[in-house]
Amino acid sequence: IIAIIVIAWVGGFLWFVLALPGPAPKAESAAVIVPTGAAGRIARGLEVLEEGSAKKMLVTGVDPEVKPGEFAAEFEVPMETMECCVSLGFKALDTRGNATETAEWIKSNQITSIRLVTTDWHMRRASHELQRVIPPSTRIREDAVQSEPSLRILFVEYHKLIASRAASVWRG
Repeated sequence: IIAIIVIAWVGGFLWFVLALPGPAPKAESAAVIVPTGAAGRIARGLEVLEEGSAKKMLVTGVDPEVKPGEFAAEFEVPMETMECCVSLGFKALDTRGNATETAEWIKSNQITSIRLVTTDWHMRRASHELQRVIPPSTRIREDAVQSEPSLRILFVEYHKLIASRAASVWRG
């Protein structure tokens, strides 16, 4: 039994490492969702917004001390775009919180399709947590920002994914 568990763990980890999600092709979604964290996420979300592939953008997990003007200056976002199209979410502290904050935003904005932009190694868990809390009718397009994660990041994230899925099964 132990050998089967070890083989399953090694096989799962190899799959996790060798088959990281990639960028999504250009396609329209009602909104783009970007959890804060690793480099490239916000820039990719803004790119999706600027190219017209989404009409709105939520950046979830923003530090409460960040003001919209500071965000706009940091990422060179015109204030008109900030006012019409970019929402900053300040409630989330982790991936599960990002999902909850996103679900609330989706409901209040009557969003039916989203493009989730996060780092390749984070995509599976972020998408899983989001699918748990949004309506099943809401379509998610996964758009992973490619990175060069360390073995440590991959190892930790793989175990977080296992824990997330196990918690979902446990909660029923």
